Amino acid sequence: MLNWYLQNGKDSDVVISSRVRLARNLKDWPFPTKLTKEQAKELLEKIKEITPSLGYGLKLIQLEDLDDMTKVSLVEKHILSPEFAMNEKKIGALMINDEENIAIMVNEEDHIRMQFFCSGLDLDNLKNLAVEIDEKLDNLLPYACHEKYGYLTACPTNVGTGMRASVMVHLPALTMTGNINKILNVVNGFGMNIRGIYGEGTQSQGDIYQISNHQTLGLTENDIIKNLNLITEKVIEQERMARKHLAKNSIDLEDRVYRAYGTLAFATKLSSEECKKLLSYVKLGTDLGIIKELTDSKVSKLYLYTQPANLQKYLGKQLDGYERELKRPEVIKQIIKE
Repeated sequence: MLNWYLQNGKDSDVVISSRVRLARNLKDWPFPTKLTKEQAKELLEKIKEITPSLGYGLKLIQLEDLDDMTKVSLVEKHILSPEFAMNEKKIGALMINDEENIAIMVNEEDHIRMQFFCSGLDLDNLKNLAVEIDEKLDNLLPYACHEKYGYLTACPTNVGTGMRASVMVHLPALTMTGNINKILNVVNGFGMNIRGIYGEGTQSQGDIYQISNHQTLGLTENDIIKNLNLITEKVIEQERMARKHLAKNSIDLEDRVYRAYGTLAFATKLSSEECKKLLSYVKLGTDLGIIKELTDSKVSKLYLYTQPANLQKYLGKQLDGYERELKRPEVIKQIIKE
């Protein structure tokens, strides 16, 4: 089965992916920031013991058993948070299945950070999967929960449901028509966060933004999903309208996307940053049926295997920055020719 990030889902012309994340801590244990090394190891062992009982083909891998390139490749796939991956003092682990659509970080900011992914827009099914695994875990390792405030978390902004639902959206037409800031302000005005591709504190790259719920306390899980679905559908509608507007001047649009495709397909040296900008136009051209040489599947592969660590994983060797800039066009040509 293909990994989730190489598939295409509902509304995937605008929504690249959906994620539901649950933050949980175990009853009668200090939060990860207060755990001693011995306690962190003990907690890890407890979670290791119950992993087979969860099913879904989940395996537990300790962070110390992953090399740096693999960790960064998982950050690029949004499976590990950058802070968790790069903290060598952390006694942590990752519980993951083969499809990589279920990824549970152990001893990150909270004892347990469950993440559920899919391509396209499908928050309802992700929420159902999250609830199912959450209930299994709670039966095996009781959670820290307060009668009034709900699930207790290391960061106060996650208290309550402990749920963060998010969508990754590609908004090139809103950027090209100059309407992107207006849309971002509207999204923020509806109690949602809109950030760069790696979440809080990061910038948009290649016209990709992450929209997520701001509030976790005083709302149910169903409310969070319903609100995010409504906002996302409005953003999809606005982006598609902007695309129709651009398509009225088809020559200009075709020229822009084919110039990007030409550079991507025939360059001999490409930085990661330039590649992301080009891919934004190329994805737009492919989604609108202008670029016939590519498929959705190939575009997904190009997004993944042109990122620094996954490029090196694809080639099976370590490269310095300059070598990556030379090898990136070779990988792009291979994927286009497949």
